[in-house]
Formats: sequence, C-alpha cells, structure tokens
Amino acid sequence: MENLDLCCAKFGRMLSAMDGVDEKLLQDSLSVLEEQGLYAFFLYLEAHGKEPGKKAMAECYKFFLDNPVIGQKFQVSTNNVFDAVLELSQSLGDLILARELLIQALIYARYHSKAKGRSVSKA
Repeated sequence: MENLDLCCAKFGRMLSAMDGVDEKLLQDSLSVLEEQGLYAFFLYLEAHGKEPGKKAMAECYKFFLDNPVIGQKFQVSTNNVFDAVLELSQSLGDLILARELLIQALIYARYHSKAKGRSVSKA
C-alpha cells in the first residue's frame, strides 16, 4: 500500500521548484480548487495563460496519471485533462479523493515556496 501523503509531499516539493511557479500561483490555484472544484482548477491554470500555469497544469495531470490509486480511473481515450475530469466525476468518491490529494500537494508546495522565500531573503 502506498503512502498517499508522502506522494503529495514529493509532488508538492517538485511543484514549488518549477520555474515561475511562485507562492501566489500556488495560493490562487489552491483557492480555486477548494472553492470551485477540480475542473475549475485545471481551467484556471489553463486560462492563467502563462507558461508556469500551463506547466503546473500538465504536472498535476501527470500526478494523477502516475498515482496508482487514482491513475487508472483518471484516463480517457482523448488524453485531455478536461475529459478526464469529467470521466472521473462519474464517481463522487474518486472525484473527492483526487481533489483531496491535489489540495494536500498544493499545501505542501505552498509551504515549500514559503520556506524557499525565507531562506532567500535572509541571505
């Protein structure tokens, strides 16, 4: 059995290390995810229009595909993130699990980003 919290922590650390992904993008996308849901989260990152948002969107999609618990349920033949979310939405339990995993990963990413910011400002 895989430790999902550890998967979220590793993914969060990787997200915070991506070029251009800053604390504001992480906080804003986390807010959209918590308030509006998974579909809106991916739509927000795509609409963000900048390279970091699109890269983060692709990595979040890959996070789901690579996750052994949710990955097999998060795939459709079109390989489109929006179609995958709609397909996943057929099962409320799977949708909630995916949302909670991503929330946890974004929280860890935000904390990593804050820690990185403090160490830079002290130098």
